[in-house]
Amino acid sequence: MSYFQAIILGIVQGLTEFLPVSSSGHLVLVPFLLNWNLDPQKAFLFDVLVQLGTLVAVFVYFRQDLLDILKAFFAGIKDRKPFQSAESRLAWYIILATIPAGLIGLLLQDQVEALFDSPVWTAVFLFGTGVLLTVSELWSKKTRDLETMTVKDSLIIGFFQALSIFPGVSRSGSTITGGLTQGFKRQAAARFSFLMSVPIMLAAGLLSVLKLIKMDGVLEFLPVLLLGFVIAGVVGYFAIKWFIGYLKEKSLLPFAAYCAVVAIVVIFVAYAR
Repeated sequence: MSYFQAIILGIVQGLTEFLPVSSSGHLVLVPFLLNWNLDPQKAFLFDVLVQLGTLVAVFVYFRQDLLDILKAFFAGIKDRKPFQSAESRLAWYIILATIPAGLIGLLLQDQVEALFDSPVWTAVFLFGTGVLLTVSELWSKKTRDLETMTVKDSLIIGFFQALSIFPGVSRSGSTITGGLTQGFKRQAAARFSFLMSVPIMLAAGLLSVLKLIKMDGVLEFLPVLLLGFVIAGVVGYFAIKWFIGYLKEKSLLPFAAYCAVVAIVVIFVAYAR
């Protein structure tokens, strides 16, 4: 992987991690469309590790929210009243929502990694993301705030997040869809989506770091990883800021249409080749 490719993929990761169009899908499809012949093992590690860059973007943008949630979480444990405040409850809901994706990811890890080698399957799943966004946008009530969240809501959103282990299924798109199906406002669903990304992205990134340490030629590959990491973080921060503002008034349907169009183009190109 060259520095130029790392820059392009870092930008792609930063933009698509938080927009509901699938970062994992784009990190498969962009090299395919540009006809880049990347080492599959290094490309997979790069894809997961640059997520740590976008995770830093979440930390920076939601730093006050995360600090308040952590304080309330530990205060609740100390006082033996774990659900005494909205912030402490939110912490537990984030933990609960993380469990389904974590379990399913561990059970299907080998099968999912194999799918990352298939642009056609990635495009099919990306089209599925478009369907999810369309259905949730058209048939959800969008009246609830996060303060009304329940255990049931968090688990349902968690199962929607589990769908995103497949390349092409947007993590933010699936979790926002899960939130909308439970009647949450777009901004509330997006805020919970981004906050609940912290545990799963951190775990995935740390597992990839362990793989990276064992990989041959890691020192030669490290500068490329660091470049992608930094670019993904910077672009990701501004993507969050823009998307949160966008959701105040506008719908997810343009993103649904984008997913469908890109999926159709990729399938056409794949069979044309």
